[in-house]
Amino acid sequence: MNIEKSDYLIGWRCDLQYNSCPIVQPPMVIHTARTDLDFHDQKQMKAEFWECMISSNLVEIRLSWNNLSGKLPTELGSLSKLQLIQAPRNNLVGEIPSSFGNASSLEFFGFSSNRLTGRIPNGFGQLNRLEYIGLSENRLSGFFPPTIFNLSSITTIFVPMNQLQGTLPSYIGNTLPNLYYLGISENQFTGTIPVSLSNLSNLEFLFIDGNKLTGNMPSFMNSHKLSKLDISSNHLGSGESTDLIFISSLTNASNLVELGLSGNNFGGVLPKSFGNLSTKLTGITVSNNELSGSIPSWIEKFENLTNIEMSGNKFTGNIPTEIGKLKFLQILDLSYNNFSGKIPTVLGNLSLLTKLHLDDNNFYGEIPFSLEMCQNLQGLNLSKNNLNGTIPSQVVSLSSLSLYLDLSNNHLVGALPIEVGNLDNLGELVVSRNKLSGEIPATLSRCVQLEKLRMNENFFRGTIPSSLSTLRGLRFLDLSQNNLSGAIPEYLGSFDLLYLNLSFNSFEGVLPKEGIFRNATAVSVIGNPNLCVNTPEFQIPLCKNKSKSSKKFTSSLTFKLTISLVCCILGLLLLCAFLFLYYSKKKKVPSSDSSGDTVLKLSYRSLFQATDGFSSANLVGTGSFSSVYKGFLDSTETVIAVKVFNLFRRGASKSFLVECETFKNIKHRNLVKVLTACSGFDNRGNDFKALVYEFMDNGSLDQWLHSNDEESKKLNFLQRLNIAIDIASALDYLHHHCHKTIIHCDCCVISIPQVDGS
Repeated sequence: MNIEKSDYLIGWRCDLQYNSCPIVQPPMVIHTARTDLDFHDQKQMKAEFWECMISSNLVEIRLSWNNLSGKLPTELGSLSKLQLIQAPRNNLVGEIPSSFGNASSLEFFGFSSNRLTGRIPNGFGQLNRLEYIGLSENRLSGFFPPTIFNLSSITTIFVPMNQLQGTLPSYIGNTLPNLYYLGISENQFTGTIPVSLSNLSNLEFLFIDGNKLTGNMPSFMNSHKLSKLDISSNHLGSGESTDLIFISSLTNASNLVELGLSGNNFGGVLPKSFGNLSTKLTGITVSNNELSGSIPSWIEKFENLTNIEMSGNKFTGNIPTEIGKLKFLQILDLSYNNFSGKIPTVLGNLSLLTKLHLDDNNFYGEIPFSLEMCQNLQGLNLSKNNLNGTIPSQVVSLSSLSLYLDLSNNHLVGALPIEVGNLDNLGELVVSRNKLSGEIPATLSRCVQLEKLRMNENFFRGTIPSSLSTLRGLRFLDLSQNNLSGAIPEYLGSFDLLYLNLSFNSFEGVLPKEGIFRNATAVSVIGNPNLCVNTPEFQIPLCKNKSKSSKKFTSSLTFKLTISLVCCILGLLLLCAFLFLYYSKKKKVPSSDSSGDTVLKLSYRSLFQATDGFSSANLVGTGSFSSVYKGFLDSTETVIAVKVFNLFRRGASKSFLVECETFKNIKHRNLVKVLTACSGFDNRGNDFKALVYEFMDNGSLDQWLHSNDEESKKLNFLQRLNIAIDIASALDYLHHHCHKTIIHCDCCVISIPQVDGS
């Protein structure tokens, strides 16, 4: 607003250089017929200056971008000649004085970006000359005065980002013929959008996003001047195919440049009329609706598009190659849909692209090398698809990537390229849940801006490189479920980590105790059998304390010597009896079983059914590389024991091959019989390997030797001696009577099953 200074009056401007009100002489102000006070860009101003401005002749007060604090004085409402008052970007607090309803000449009221509270006074509805009301980014609440919608002089209502309530009256299009800008975004308005809105022929900007509006959108047939329309984040639409019928009325808006429809309940497909909208359109945002269908080929018509945001819908089909012609495109977000096919190489033509989100779809094939042409790309998310092949070194060479690179939840293989070191500005790197292998590249040490690094659930091996000590900005680190080994680096304790997961690897040694390792709730290290800790908070074994052990040994030496002497005497007696029975029994019993049983042929499906889907209820026990399940074969009515190898553990596959080779050449009456082996794929396409044994349902030797509650399981001396002879017979066979010596694991009473008649 320009207020001409009368040629017979001296326009007086007060430029304050010091923080002292006396520089302004109130008598001078009082005798000034028209005063223009402009304190623009002055610093450290106090609310006391308001009292320097109370003059009945004041016309304009401009105080934007200062450090004004305190409350608005009620005396300002008595300025009958005041036409303009604006003080945005200050620290004003309190309520808007109701006395402003008496400022009958007021045309412009602007106090955006302050901390004002309370309601907008109803008296504003009496200001018949009011053209502009700007109160955005405050803390106002209560109902927006409906009387303001009766002021035919209003051109701009700008009150976003408050907590205002109310509805848009049905007559709004009839009482505000001059309305140019309506902005009520991010408030709590409810109800429907009035049909009369289409009568606002001068409307250019309509921002009603971020409210609780419902119903269908009216026609905009008469809104020829409409330039920007944002109705996002409401409850508009009903999920029906007719929800977007209003788009056809927007074809008359030849200057439309922005259209925001996200966060509603719109259903159906993108109508053909969409393709007839203004070619000046720069943004299409329809995310988080119920839309379906494919991306139409007419998308290439909108050559000025900078944003395409279609995430969170039910779109299907391929990405049309026509998108590659949108040379100004900066954001392409198609995430959380049902798109499929290969990622088109034409995306490499989008040289201005800054964000590419294709996550949570059904894309397959390899990551196109052409993405290396997107030299302005800052964020790339291709996670949760069916992508395969290796990670292109060209993609991880994009030094422009500064926000995130997320390739997780795919089927990517091979090593993480050493070119990842070029991402020296990257904030997040996520490659988890793939089939990546090899060592962690030492070049990662150059990614000094990393805050989040997730490489879990892959097949990475080797140690954590010492060079990663440069990543001091890390906050989240997840290397769990890999084949990593060696000691956990001490330098991790010097990082300001909030989360650390190193579980299910092969780390060894003592867990560090500084930094994040003091917070057991933020660290997970389970599943590392050779790792120990000096504090009991972690769910891993405590390290042995050598000093305490030596003291206990010294104090109990006499006791141990006595026990040893008694045991030696008893041992000699048992040995004599054992040798006598052993040699007499060896003459009667052949050392091997010559039965020619045929080998069973069992598939993964049959073992899956036999064990009820490898149910935990059928789990018999677990070992370093495998788990044993009880099963029942319907075809042969046989109870079996299925030893399933955990192929995610390093060495498990080799252990399976060794056991197959060993059991192929041994057979003895005192060794559990191997029925068959199974090698293939499970129902997820992962490698599956298992050995099938006869199931010994009479319990273990441990249960027979140490049972207290079952009388039938008590063994007499002769039975115990026979069991010992059988065990020795089996061990003698393994050690001396095979074609080559068999190396076996430890033999203990828990691992020795018993048959009937033991």
